[in-house]
Amino acid sequence: MKIVFISSLYPPEIMGGAEIVVKNIATELIKRGHEVIIITTGRETKIEDLGNIKIYRLKLNLYFLLEFTSQHISKRLLWQVVDLLNVEAYRKIRRILEAESPDIVHMHNFKGLSPLSFKAVKDSGIPLVFTAHDYSPICLRSNLLNGKSEICHGRNIACSSYNKIQKTIISDKADAVTAPSKFVLDKLESEGLFRDAEKIVLPNPIEGERKPCEKTYDVIDILFVGSLSKHKGPDILIKSFRKVEGDNLRLHIAGKGPMEDEIRKLAKGDDRIIFHGFLTGDELESLYRMANLTILPSIWYEAFGMVILESFINSTPVIASRIGGIPELVKDGYNGFLFEPGNSHELCILIKKILNDPSILSELETGAYESTSLYDIDMIIDQLLDIYRVYMEWSSSH
Repeated sequence: MKIVFISSLYPPEIMGGAEIVVKNIATELIKRGHEVIIITTGRETKIEDLGNIKIYRLKLNLYFLLEFTSQHISKRLLWQVVDLLNVEAYRKIRRILEAESPDIVHMHNFKGLSPLSFKAVKDSGIPLVFTAHDYSPICLRSNLLNGKSEICHGRNIACSSYNKIQKTIISDKADAVTAPSKFVLDKLESEGLFRDAEKIVLPNPIEGERKPCEKTYDVIDILFVGSLSKHKGPDILIKSFRKVEGDNLRLHIAGKGPMEDEIRKLAKGDDRIIFHGFLTGDELESLYRMANLTILPSIWYEAFGMVILESFINSTPVIASRIGGIPELVKDGYNGFLFEPGNSHELCILIKKILNDPSILSELETGAYESTSLYDIDMIIDQLLDIYRVYMEWSSSH
């Protein structure tokens, strides 16, 4: 099978977890004998081969996608306008699809490649599967947050106009739409998108060997992994943690972000709070394996939460906000606990509950590890290939 992936970024260019998911899936498909081609953005237009994968990197806008946040607001707005109706992106993607003639196109994030990339695939007559890793189809910021990093409950005229045009371009272009959580699919449908497409929950897969991890409870180690940004709720966690007394309790903060100075001030004077900075690879996995508990205090609509799976694979239960796609992963009393977003008092009670009775953790650890069987990469790839075959067969018969 010849498959084209369309993705805003592709390693080594990385903004978040979506790019890692795309790379892991592409690598597994190659191992199974399929041919994978990537169309993505680039700092310059070029074709390269990386691990038996042909990659088209396209320079399509005023500047590279990863340079977006460092630009002046006027240049950001101009970039968005160009991206919305980027005819050059349409033409280049259309030419690549005609030259490669794939059996199917699987589109992931499309920022920087223009919503017109949907039309390029449709006009090429190739079946299209779209995976929504975030809320890009219905939100200019992709995260349903306003400028204050709070959940957006209303749009200004410019934002509404942008979204209306984008929705018109991409509506009814995908044959099937997948997302890592039902919450994301429901949000897209509630905005009138992809109503005629088949919608399938396809979780992000776990890569690598699963091994249960033994824990100790002399000291209860709590872990936060993520951006130190308001929507991730690190301030809520710090406030809750500091209300809990006891020398046999530690909080490990792994991450960086715009709130770092504020978070460090909130933690000042409490030697139980340890900052590790941004970690990846073995260093981060060591923290997961050592931790008794991961806390995800998000106040935004998390689409999935790879931090949760990374914790589970290391037998680490999770306390998380009851918001977005999180409750589809964290089950109260089985692999962790849920609390109302922003409720530092409720979070504090849960931390005290575990500190007072660490034996609770043993069953939660078992549940956390058992949960990972649902996200095995081989199983996810099997499901994905079944989706491809259905729409390839449907396309050939029409």
